[in-house]
Amino acid sequence: MSPKEQNYENLAEGIIEKLAHRNMEGYYCKDREEANAKAKRFLTPDCSISWGGSETIKEIGLLDDLLEAEGEYELFDRTKPHPGMTEKEFYGKMVTADFFLMSTNAITMDGELVNIDGNGNRVACLCNGPSNVIIIAGMNKVVPDVKSGIARVQNIAAPPNAVRLQTNTPCMEYGRCTECLADGCMCCHTVVTRMSRTPGRIKVILVGEELGY
Repeated sequence: MSPKEQNYENLAEGIIEKLAHRNMEGYYCKDREEANAKAKRFLTPDCSISWGGSETIKEIGLLDDLLEAEGEYELFDRTKPHPGMTEKEFYGKMVTADFFLMSTNAITMDGELVNIDGNGNRVACLCNGPSNVIIIAGMNKVVPDVKSGIARVQNIAAPPNAVRLQTNTPCMEYGRCTECLADGCMCCHTVVTRMSRTPGRIKVILVGEELGY
């Protein structure tokens, strides 16, 4: 194990202890393959699954695995047509799924989750609705505190995401946050999850790699 890998593991151990005090379950996986397998072990046969926009769940191969095993689960994929249902009805299915998969924009050393959204569907499902929320996050998303977490989202995560999504926001052009009020703004809702009222509903899988933005 390299010094960096050992440091990630040591850091994760402390965060997992803090998560437990906040009624959230924490786990550490050394790499994306282990994280993929860990996440799938929580899923139950024939369960319903939805997910928020996340490069991390793509990078660990979880999304591809679920789509290939579609017959084993009921998947609510917002990128696909949903005949027979209005957009509102489909969103109702997503928000009441058995499992919701996502990453977090940042996680503090004290176990708080920091997330910033444009439409708010991802943070809405994190806060309430799905019976279980599984969060996968690379150790690159660990920050000292909430203030640092917000700064990380605005200046490290949002600009490359803006390029990926072609939002035409100032951060797409300048590579940093300008506190914009542009039509395509991705930073409309800021949510800090400091505790889960339902013990174990939120499960956080920390991964000893740099994943996502």
